[in-house]
Amino acid sequence: MNFSTQVIIVGGGPTGLTAACELALAGVPVTVLERRTERVAQSRALTLHPRTLEIFSMRGLLDRALKRGIPLPSGHYGVLDTRLNFSTLETSCPYTLFIPQAVTEALLEERALELGVDLRRGCRVTGLSQDGDGVSVTAEGPDGAFTGHGLFLLGADGARSTVRTLSGIAFPGNDITTTMFLADMVLDNPPKTHSFANEKGRFLVVPLGDGKHHRFAIVDGERLNAPLSEPVTVEEVRQAALKIAGTDFGMRDPFWLSRFGDETRLAADYRQGRILLAGDAAHMHLPAGGQGLNVGVQDAFNLGWKLAAVVKGEAPETLLDSYHAERHPVGQALLTNTLAQTAVMVAFKGRDLALRNVLNDLLTLPETNRHLANQICAFDIAYAEPVWPVQEKTPLCGDRLPDMEFRLADGTATTLYALLREGDWLDIRLPGADTTMPSIKARRMEVTDMGTGRLAGLNRLLVRPDGHVAAAA
Repeated sequence: MNFSTQVIIVGGGPTGLTAACELALAGVPVTVLERRTERVAQSRALTLHPRTLEIFSMRGLLDRALKRGIPLPSGHYGVLDTRLNFSTLETSCPYTLFIPQAVTEALLEERALELGVDLRRGCRVTGLSQDGDGVSVTAEGPDGAFTGHGLFLLGADGARSTVRTLSGIAFPGNDITTTMFLADMVLDNPPKTHSFANEKGRFLVVPLGDGKHHRFAIVDGERLNAPLSEPVTVEEVRQAALKIAGTDFGMRDPFWLSRFGDETRLAADYRQGRILLAGDAAHMHLPAGGQGLNVGVQDAFNLGWKLAAVVKGEAPETLLDSYHAERHPVGQALLTNTLAQTAVMVAFKGRDLALRNVLNDLLTLPETNRHLANQICAFDIAYAEPVWPVQEKTPLCGDRLPDMEFRLADGTATTLYALLREGDWLDIRLPGADTTMPSIKARRMEVTDMGTGRLAGLNRLLVRPDGHVAAAA
């Protein structure tokens, strides 16, 4: 059972599996240690956001996901009545995808195994240490204790991360002040509308896609201080529904009941030497807007190509510093917007309801709606500083590129995301372009023009494997 690899990933959820896929795609051996013996059965998260769908598109997974999910053109902010409109955003995926986390994990695991990832279930890490040569772990598995060694270790093991705790990385933030609850149940009389609110509370109820179960996400104004340790009961869910909607919808046969809180924390460091953190191990927050899983996948996508380049000796180890520099501010922004949504969700007094009404009106303004939609979707993220191998800041530096069409010099039509399918750097240039750019191993593509959008007037474009601009001229 003892093993040696190049990268150890602790945690086999969506974040860990995304990182594993990125490393394996680049030819880096990776071992994933997952404490669960089987994939998660409860559908904790239900939504893939447009940026995550773009990531799936860049790696050829979008069609697999679309076959298993339901596209929805809108989302919510703080359970306000006015929905966020994703259909007008600059993207080839102008929708969220309603898809249970269990299905998302299955898709990512399938891809990881296709790429040769060593996934070991039922393995609980009990110790770790690092030195100049790598990281060593001790763990308990189905066959007893074992050890492992890798050049780097990624902790993607959730909000109560063992990796973060053992490495001593600080996790400052705020303790729980409010609790809410979830309930997955069968409804004999499901509602035609999905949002309910009054002075007693508010909740969302959505079908889970299996034809039987529905998800209640409930903010009960009279139960905001219920201890997190107190089990949710069917009667609690029923009474909340009766108070807020006037009916219990014929609820029965609970599949999953869970109470959650607004504890909010951010790791002080996303990197400590050869140990890195991603996803819930790095940021903990109320699951407002369904962002947690999505930001975790996006963390892993940012880190994957960088870690692969360092392991393969193609980039200096200092490249990994850009992971914290780029993603830690994203984590901070995530905490800010989930805290803001929490304040809106628990607004029950007269003046608080007045504020909700004002915000509902503001969201009818297209620019305001688009601003918050871009924030939830992570389309507002650009990385301000250049990273290896770029030394100087150029136009569009760090900008996310939506998918776009190109016509190659030989007349072949293609798209940006199709060119990124193998996780390569892209060097896109007009014929005869002689602009000076850093030398890097990249797919060189000559195109007939750069189009009429934001790339108009450029002669050459260097694109990172994660679809962000490295340099332009």
